[in-house]
Amino acid sequence: MDGEQHGRPGGPRSAVVVNPVKVADLAELRKTVDGALAAAGWPEPLWFETTPEDPGRGQTRAAVEAGVEVVFACGGDGTVMACVGGLVGTDVALAVLPQGTGNLLAANLGLSHDLAAGLEVAVERGRRQLDVGAVEDQYFTVMAGMGFDAQMLADTSEATKARIGWPAYVMGAARHLRDRPMRVSIRLDDRPPLRRRARSVLVANVGRLQGGVTLLTDAEPDDGWLDVAVLTPRTLRHWLAMAWALVRRRGSVPRMEVFRCRRVRVTSNRPQPRELDGDLIEPGRQLRAEIRPRALWLCVPQPEEARDLTVDADAVGERGEELVEEARRE
Repeated sequence: MDGEQHGRPGGPRSAVVVNPVKVADLAELRKTVDGALAAAGWPEPLWFETTPEDPGRGQTRAAVEAGVEVVFACGGDGTVMACVGGLVGTDVALAVLPQGTGNLLAANLGLSHDLAAGLEVAVERGRRQLDVGAVEDQYFTVMAGMGFDAQMLADTSEATKARIGWPAYVMGAARHLRDRPMRVSIRLDDRPPLRRRARSVLVANVGRLQGGVTLLTDAEPDDGWLDVAVLTPRTLRHWLAMAWALVRRRGSVPRMEVFRCRRVRVTSNRPQPRELDGDLIEPGRQLRAEIRPRALWLCVPQPEEARDLTVDADAVGERGEELVEEARRE
């Protein structure tokens, strides 16, 4: 970590929490980020590297204690999730500089995979206060899942994701379409438990999947609710009907029930793979989640009143390229 900040005064203090494993050239990244922020009038940021023992939460807390106003999370979904854990309940904003696939987060929150766009989003100071979901001592901004979705992630290789992007998940999913369902009990708030034979239970703060497909049309990131989707396909025909309905997005989706709650407990008859925001966590028989309303400030590319967080994502990328080019000329 750098103990000092330099550069022009006036802009907010910031820190970069970076996963060095996800970055091809850390020195070049640092030069680009420092230069772009200096061109925008920001002081030089603090830099923290994640470790296998601490993927970003402790580094983020150290940055908050140092008095920064913005934390840049630079890595894959796991790095972002760890940074969220260090920022929940604070006034410090999260800015995302994706280096992994990051499709799930980007699709829902209007965040580009482009480094320049990520910097520009922070520099333009658009902020949105979002809900987060809490699972044990971890947090998610997009979606938690138990069953098929987590199994799909477990069987999708990093090399394939890096090579072809989100379609890699389709290959991982194909291996498990015929797996047997799990028997689950689902407790929504204080209501009587529901019993289902499900392939997957998704607990969502927002509703898009990899590839930009909308699973939950009514899920909003700041409405104070969790949307719970219970998927119950049993045959290949069921899966195809569900996929076609999601792509067309007309009417209800077969073999999918949707509920809304502030907390949920899903209990399976056997241990299941589990995931938070596209990152695998320890398998288990239970998934307990609750909403933390308006607990995270996020740097976003559009004003507060925009309902869809992806508005202006392309235009902000163009402005970001101009910012980086300006920094290179100086």
